[in-house]
Order: sequence, then C-alpha cells, then structure tokens
Amino acid sequence: MRSTLRPDKVEPVRRPGVPRVRAVPVPAPTAPAVGGVAADAGRGWEAAFPIFRVLDDHGDADPRHATLGPQEALELHRHLVRARALDARMTALQRQGRIGFYVGAEGEEACVVGAAAAMAPQDWLFPCYREHAAALLRGLPLDAFLCNLFGNAGDLARGRQMPCHETWRPGHYTSVSAPLGTQLPHAVGAAWAARLKGEDMVSLTWFGDGATSTHDFHTALGFAGVHEVPVVFLCRANGWAISTPTAQQTAAETIAQKGIAYGVRGERVDGNDLLAVHAATRRARAQAAAGEGPTLLECVTYRVGPHTTSDDPRGYRDDAEVAPWRARDPLERLRVHLERTGALAPGAHAALLREADDEIRAAVARVEALPPPARESLFEDVYAAPLRQQREQCDECLAVPPAGAAHPSRRG
Repeated sequence: MRSTLRPDKVEPVRRPGVPRVRAVPVPAPTAPAVGGVAADAGRGWEAAFPIFRVLDDHGDADPRHATLGPQEALELHRHLVRARALDARMTALQRQGRIGFYVGAEGEEACVVGAAAAMAPQDWLFPCYREHAAALLRGLPLDAFLCNLFGNAGDLARGRQMPCHETWRPGHYTSVSAPLGTQLPHAVGAAWAARLKGEDMVSLTWFGDGATSTHDFHTALGFAGVHEVPVVFLCRANGWAISTPTAQQTAAETIAQKGIAYGVRGERVDGNDLLAVHAATRRARAQAAAGEGPTLLECVTYRVGPHTTSDDPRGYRDDAEVAPWRARDPLERLRVHLERTGALAPGAHAALLREADDEIRAAVARVEALPPPARESLFEDVYAAPLRQQREQCDECLAVPPAGAAHPSRRG
C-alpha cells in the first residue's frame, strides 16, 4: 500500500540559510510508461517535483536556463555520438565472442555526458557501470578503455577486473565497482575528506533506481545530509533494476523525494535533455561548493537496451513500451537543437557516427593484438614488498610454460 502522506502535509526540514531548490516549473514532457507504470505528473510528489527541462520537443532551448553555448553543446554532442557508436561496436564484439561482457548506456548518454561536463576538473567522479563516456570525456584514452574489455597487457587494471570496470586516476575517475551502490559512501567519504582539508572538490556519483533501495544509499545520504557534504547524487532513473520495474522495488512516487528524509535537496530532471542535465548538475555543484550541502538529482530517462549483454529484456517487457522512449532519444533531441541553431550542418550527425565507428574499429585492431598481462603481475601490488609466499608462488607460476608452448619434458 502506498503511503497516504502528501507533500502538502509534510514539509521538508531545512537548515537556516539553505533554501530548498525545486525544479524550474517549465512544461514537463508527457512521459511514456516506465517499468509498466504510467507517469502521473499532475498529483502528489510528482507535482511537488516537476521535471526540469531546457529543450522543448521542437529543439528550442529556454535561454533562461541554458548553461551551454552552441559550440560547447556541439562538443558534448560529439561525446554522445562516440558513446552510442562505442556501445554498438562493443555489443557486436561480445556477440562474436571477442570480449566477454559489456554494459551499454543507450538512451541514457545525456545523464552521463551532461553531468560529467558540468563538474570542475578537480572534482572526483564515482561511476556506477554505464559511465564509460564520462571516463573518455575526462581523458581516458580509447585504447586504454578497450584494453580493459580485453583484459590484456594494456589494461590499466592488468586484467584483474571484469570488463567495463575502467578506472582513470589522472581524470579523477574512480574504478567501477560491481556491488550495487557501494560507490555512494565512497563519494561522500572523498568529499568529506576534501572539506576537512579545505580543498575545493565536489564529488559526483551516478547510480540507478535499484541502488536507492540499498543500505549504502541510506548511509550515504544520511551522512551527507547531516554534515552538508559537498556531493552530487545523480540517479539515472531508467525505470528498471535489471528486470525489476521501479514500482516493484520502491513505493516512492519519485526518487527525488527520498532526499527529504535526510535533509537533502531533491530535483527531477529530464534525463534525455543534455542541456537540462548539465544545468541542473552545475547548479547542484555550485551549491555544494558554497557549503550548502548535497543534492539528489533524479534524471528521468529510460534504459532502451538490455541491462548488460548477459540480459534479454524481451523476457520481461514489451517492445511497445520502448518505442516512445526511442522517439525521445537524447542524441536526436540535441541534434535537432544544434541544427536549428546552425551549430551542426544537416547530415553532419550521420557523418560523425561513421567517423566514431571508424575510430573505434581502428582502436580495436590495435588493442586486440596485444598479449595477455605478464604472469608475474598476479603477485604484484599485494604488499609493498612481496612476501616469501608470493615470491615462491610467482617462481612456480613462471616455471609453467605458457599455453600452447611445449612442456620441457616433451622437447626434442
């Protein structure tokens, strides 16, 4: 049974001098069904947290709220295009058996690129597992990302992680971690440490609908709310926790309202509008840096593709549910806007897709030829100096011929 509490009966607790920030009440999109439950923007908590938009359905931007100029938006459009091309090519490689696993972000790219671009260079990013485009935006070389998928000698993690668990310390992008929601307390801890040291650093962390039902979500928001930690929590509200629709894993009408219990500002954003995601994240970042505490952003989007390449969504949802969201594709919405403003020539979008695919194919050719990581790397980085046991195990491992080589007892 849903709670009978309504926002007009419950007033969020706010500290003096920390105003509640609500979404700008511009017209919200008519949202198709999410997880089998139709969105209702006219009542209850959904009315209390209207969806913030910058781009309308015709590609026109509201100049009052846009934080990106045409050229900046054009550059981020290139990142969206490359992310889409990367997902398509990596899914094909997995189906061919050339990589073992992949997690795509089709339909959610604006939540990743728009948010990452809104943060300052010194800020740390704590990804979930669909934020590959953010790592690339922060400077992770494409070859290094691909090496992680192949787990070869060029992998920065030296083959110790499963695919799609990239990390990029120079870009302040932490390692992806498979357990659900664990990145949230990490983001809070890093931001809290930075504040104690007097550093200008705000953490940004991404997560999905399902993570809001984990204990780490409550731990992170509780601590961040009490101590006004400078962190931005961004939920890619894509309607699904693998095969579980949102309505079956939380009774809350919105994700944004969950911040109320912890004294954390909440805002709903059109997650398929890159300009809106960028503006909302930049606003949340500025408030956090000014000592006004954290913000919980619910970016309303949809997981168009499968959860991972190990998932087949046809077993739990109809294609008819996906179609309306494909019509609200974040790449297409931004393309229309850029063409209307003259920043992108007609036909240039398709050319960019081809260029991105060519770049990725060439990188795959380079990376796929690399050998596996050195076997001795299995025993490194455990202790500052290897213990006797590690040295003995390493010697024993190196004494075994590589796969395919003739055994010493069988030679000549």
